[in-house]
Amino acid sequence: MDLGCQDWMSALPAELWDVPLTNLAIPGSHDAMSYCLDINSPLVPSESDFFRLLDRLFSCFTRPAIFRWATTQDKSIEEQLSMGIRFFDLRVAHKPDDSSSYLYFTHVIYTHLTVVETLASVATWLDSHPKEIVILACSHFEGIEDKLHQLFIFSLKKLFGSKLCPQKESVLTLRSLWASGYQVILSYDSQSAARHQELWPAIPYWWANQHTAQGVISYLDWNKDLGRPEGFFVSGLNLTADRYYITENPKQSLRTLTFSNWECLRKWLEDQAPGSDPKSLNIIAGDFVGPLPLCTLVIALNKKLLRKNAR
Repeated sequence: MDLGCQDWMSALPAELWDVPLTNLAIPGSHDAMSYCLDINSPLVPSESDFFRLLDRLFSCFTRPAIFRWATTQDKSIEEQLSMGIRFFDLRVAHKPDDSSSYLYFTHVIYTHLTVVETLASVATWLDSHPKEIVILACSHFEGIEDKLHQLFIFSLKKLFGSKLCPQKESVLTLRSLWASGYQVILSYDSQSAARHQELWPAIPYWWANQHTAQGVISYLDWNKDLGRPEGFFVSGLNLTADRYYITENPKQSLRTLTFSNWECLRKWLEDQAPGSDPKSLNIIAGDFVGPLPLCTLVIALNKKLLRKNAR
């Protein structure tokens, strides 16, 4: 595992310490927890009735396919942190018919690991890297009612404590966050978060829903032409295969699809730039961030800010 980027934020040149985080290039992990999916878990309730029936009748065929196409990462969250990932796409859910308050991550099926034990490992990692900032984007929340939301939010506050950066911090720079001791920007995509100042609103994610690199690039370029959002936003380099593509390509997986399209995505990525310009990028998220050099490529884009400031 490449540990050269584990403290990349604190290693940035001092000229970038006062640049808003929304203007930096930040590597992100799409469906960050799918490395620990439980192949024997129930399907999430939002899947279609037809697909659920198919899964009940032919699970020996459907489950391996689900696992191949729902798995987007192959490194633990601690490993992803140490490789330089600073944005995590976290899809949280409560299992149906589960009397406990345990929450899991999900991508078609549920994970082995619970949410709280996973985020506790993030808090521990941050203790050892006091100048690194992470952005945790919690979303989806299948099967979670307001009472469970409030229990979960209480757990998050207790877990991260003074590391949580409140919304009142309007301009976020590395220097200001270091001075305040804040290390966690927690986005919570639910109305249940409205009365908690420690929680930030949903972060826009540009998702192409395409199975080719050119389709993804065309979509991202189209969004760039419309202009960047005001705050944090994510450009997703992740590919997506619908059921027709999966049926027609039974020997493929999301991993093989991602790797076969990587070179084209890499070339596009190297031409991008962070900053405040309308066509600049901020968070750039992808799949299989361990074996593919997404982190080093995205972090290197910040050098363009130095060249721009030197003019």
